[in-house]
Amino acid sequence: MSDVNIAVLVTLDSKDDAAAYISGVLKEAGATSWIIDMSLKPHDKTGADVSGSQIAERSGSSWEALAGMERAGAAETMIKGGIKTLNEKFDQGEIDGVIGVGGANGCTVFCSMMRSLPPLFPKIMVTPVAATTAVQWYVAESDIAMYPTISDIVLNRITKAVMENAAHAVTGMARIWRDRLTRAKDTTPLIGVSSFGNLQKCVDRVTDRLEALDFEIMHFHASGPGGKALENLAGRKELAGVIDITTSELIDLINDGVYRPGNNRLTQAGAAELPQVVVPGAIDHTNWWVGECPQKFHNREFYQYNVEILLMRTNADEMTQLGEMMAERLNKAHGPVTVMIPTQGFSQHTIRKTQDIDGNEIGIWLQPETDQHFTDAIKAKLTHGVVKELDMQINDEAFADACVEEFLELMKQ
Repeated sequence: MSDVNIAVLVTLDSKDDAAAYISGVLKEAGATSWIIDMSLKPHDKTGADVSGSQIAERSGSSWEALAGMERAGAAETMIKGGIKTLNEKFDQGEIDGVIGVGGANGCTVFCSMMRSLPPLFPKIMVTPVAATTAVQWYVAESDIAMYPTISDIVLNRITKAVMENAAHAVTGMARIWRDRLTRAKDTTPLIGVSSFGNLQKCVDRVTDRLEALDFEIMHFHASGPGGKALENLAGRKELAGVIDITTSELIDLINDGVYRPGNNRLTQAGAAELPQVVVPGAIDHTNWWVGECPQKFHNREFYQYNVEILLMRTNADEMTQLGEMMAERLNKAHGPVTVMIPTQGFSQHTIRKTQDIDGNEIGIWLQPETDQHFTDAIKAKLTHGVVKELDMQINDEAFADACVEEFLELMKQ
């Protein structure tokens, strides 16, 4: 007898044999499969529990209309309908996990649908592109487990074994998910803290102080996906508050650096009415891969952080732009906000020399006059919350303590 229900995302026009195989494995594992056909063009193959026609209609289009669309437009249409269908079944408690099997296009469509589901809900994607660098865009802020098929999706002993592993994995995960729903919910407040290696002293001190007060802490590494995950969990109110120490992803957003987050960075905690302490941590640099800094920036100041990362010192104009951007986003918050500014430096790099693009020393990283442009801009534009300037370096223990004390005050509001 089946005890869990698994949604199977496939394109039946090209992957009907894979759909049938993975559904059979799920049945053997004691799960019920629920096949959703996400084909991007009409066909006459059978076997879907939810047809492509139904998905297209959920998006406000039609099965016939897909035939005249370019692939990108058809994919967008089906994603819209697929998200509605999948979330409706989730909300009604009719599915306990989801598994997708497809190539590059299928992976794009299916992962877009999976990312709309909450964290910890079982999600597995079986695809040959799981082993490519594009996986960071497929997974993004979510917790999708990627299973590489090794070869393209043609049924053989190897791909069948991969599908078996994935099907049994999602079945086991679904049973754990179902069991977790019956347990008493942990009511310990979970606090989001954005982190970076060069702010470790500040992050660790804040974490230690909060844990001593019986808070549970979740770190989000500010490398793009980390910021997306923070916003996702904050927006879902999985977090009770945020100490956003590392807002550096926003300068990468401005300059199109490698650690850029989604466009909703610094918005979801405010939308969810959560208390926020916001710090301009590590905003003094944009991150580039070594050898890949755009030519237009080659006259700037740099520091090579390691063999892979080149840091570009933020200039005055960018500091002003960033201060205005952060103020604009925080002004829309519905919860309490305090911006804490350490006037003696925004990262550990204040002890370093700057270099030209060829690695020759040309100056110093500590540039108070440059950083002041950020402070002036955010103070001029912020209308919701307050700005507090502290005559400290960001990694000073006293600064971390001040952030915690301010956060505790905001929690009372």
